[in-house]
Amino acid sequence: MAYQALYRVWRPQQFQDVVGQVHITRTLQNAIEQSKVAHAYLFTGPRGTGKTSAAKIFAKAINCEHSPVKEPCGLCDACKGIQDHSISDIIEIDAASNNGVDDIREIRDKVKYAPSAVPYKVYIIDEVHMLSTGAFNALLKTLEEPPAHVIFVLATTEPHKIPLTIISRCQRFDFKRISQQAIVDRLKLILDDGGIQYDEHAVIHVGLTAEGGMRDALSILDQAIAYSEDGHIYMKDVLAVTGSIAQEQLLATIDALVNQDGKEALTLLDHMMQEGKDPSRFVFDFIHFLRDLYMYNSAEGIEEALVRAIPNEQFHQVRKLLTPHWLEEAISILNQTQQDMKWTNSPKILVEVALLNIQEVSSQKEEQAQTQSASPELLQQIATLEKELKALKEQGVATNTEQPRSETQKRQSPNRQNKYKVPYEKVRKTLAEATKEDINKVKSNWASFMDGLKKTSPPAHAKLVNSQPKAASSQSLILAFKFEIHCSLIQENQEMVETALSEYLRNRLTIIPIPEEEWHSIREDFLSQQPDQSQSEQGEESTQQSNEDEQLITEAQKLVGEDLIEVKDS
Repeated sequence: MAYQALYRVWRPQQFQDVVGQVHITRTLQNAIEQSKVAHAYLFTGPRGTGKTSAAKIFAKAINCEHSPVKEPCGLCDACKGIQDHSISDIIEIDAASNNGVDDIREIRDKVKYAPSAVPYKVYIIDEVHMLSTGAFNALLKTLEEPPAHVIFVLATTEPHKIPLTIISRCQRFDFKRISQQAIVDRLKLILDDGGIQYDEHAVIHVGLTAEGGMRDALSILDQAIAYSEDGHIYMKDVLAVTGSIAQEQLLATIDALVNQDGKEALTLLDHMMQEGKDPSRFVFDFIHFLRDLYMYNSAEGIEEALVRAIPNEQFHQVRKLLTPHWLEEAISILNQTQQDMKWTNSPKILVEVALLNIQEVSSQKEEQAQTQSASPELLQQIATLEKELKALKEQGVATNTEQPRSETQKRQSPNRQNKYKVPYEKVRKTLAEATKEDINKVKSNWASFMDGLKKTSPPAHAKLVNSQPKAASSQSLILAFKFEIHCSLIQENQEMVETALSEYLRNRLTIIPIPEEEWHSIREDFLSQQPDQSQSEQGEESTQQSNEDEQLITEAQKLVGEDLIEVKDS
C-alpha cells in the first residue's frame, strides 16, 4: 500500500480521539444519545483543529447500527461503509471548487430522496464561506426546513464571511486552537506507537511551531522523521524543517545586546538572514525564548513550562546577566515589532531597529547602575545644590536674557511637560526670514492643496482643517492650529503633507506647527523688537486682509463656479 501522511493515518475515528475539543464532542455525544440531533450544524475554527473529522465521526455515530450511542462502533456495515466511502449517503462537498448556484440547486433537488443504506443522509460542506451569494440564497430554504432524513454540517475557517441568515439556521460550534501540551502528548503517542525515538525538546518545539493546529503538527513531524538520518528526531532536525532559530544563535544575540555590542548583534542577524531564516520567524522564536528566560528567572523548578529554551550551561550563563525589567522591555519591543511587520515590505529593517532599541535598554540600565553606585558624599552635594537652586527660583534671579516673559513662563510651567513643545527658535528664524511673497504664494494655493489632501489622505486633512498659514520663508511655513493637540498629531503625517504641499508651491517647505494662542504672543514679542513697529504691523495686517479676501474668493469660486461670482472692490 502507498505511504500515507501521518495526519491521514491518525485522523480521529471516534469522538474521544478529537484532541482539545471536549466542549464540542461531549455536546454532540449527548445530543445523539438523547435523540436531540439538529437538522444543521456550523463548525468554525482555525485550520487543523478537527472540524471535518468531527463531522465524519458525527455522521458515523448517528448512522451506526447500535445508535443511539456516544461513540460509533466502527465494526458495523454502516460505520465501515462510511469509513471507506462506499456508502453514498454521506456527501462531502468542497465549497471552494463547487461554489456556484447550480451546485447548490443540485443538492436542493436531491435532498428529497431518501437515503439508500443508512437512516440519515448527511451533507458535509467544507469551506462553506467560499459559496457565492447566489449559492447561499439557494441554500437558505433547504437549510431551514430540510427533510427529516437530511442533516447538514457546514465547516469553515472564516465564519464572518457567512451570511447571518445562514448562521441563524444552524447550531454553531466554535473549535478552538489546541493547547501545546495536548499536541505534544498526541505526538508522543504517535511516535511511541511507531517505535520512533525522539528528543523531548524536539517534540515540544514541533508543538510550539504548529500554533494550535494538529494537522500542522503532524505534517511537521512527518518532515522531521523524513529528514532525520538515523530515525531519531533531534532538535536540529526540527529546526531545519521549520526554519527556526537555533538556541545558540539566540543566546549569542542576547549576550551581544546586554554588552551593548550592537554591531555584533546586527552581524549575527545578518548571518541568520543569509542562511535563509525568515525575519518573522526570528522575532517569533526570540519572543518565546525570552519568555522562557523570564519564567525560569522568576520561579524555581519550572523546566516543564519551557516551550523554546533548553536549560544547558550556556543558557544558565546568559540568564544570570538578565533582569526582569530588561526582559519585559525586550519582549515589549519585539511584540510591537511583530505587529508592525504585518504592514511593511522591509521586515529585516524593523528587526534591526528593534535590536538597537533593546540595546538602549541595556545602556539605560548601566547608567542607572552608575547613578546608584555614586558615593554618599556626591549624592549629598547634589541634594544641596538642588535646594539652593530651588531657593533662587523662589526669590527670583535677575538675568540678562532678553527672552520674552511669556515664553519663559510657558517653558517653566510644570503642567506643560506632557503638552506640545513649541520650537521657539525655528519660529523666530522663520519670522526673521519671512516675506509677503512667500506667505501670499502659500495662501493662494492653500485651498487647492486642502481640497487635494482631502481626497488623498482624509486623516491628514482632518488634522489641518482648523489651521491657518501665518508666515512663510523660502524654507519653512508657520501653521497656527486652533487646537494644541493637532500640533502633535500633524507630526505623524508631516512628511506626507510637506510633499503634497510642495507639488502646489514647486518648493518644499518645512512645516512648523504652533498653537494659535501661542502665535499671537510670539508675533507681538517679535514685532516689539523690530524697528518701525507700527508700519510693519500695519503692512502685515493689510497684507493678511488681502490674502484672506483672495482665499475667500477662491473658495467661493470652487463652491458655485466662476461664472456666478462677481467681485467688486469696496
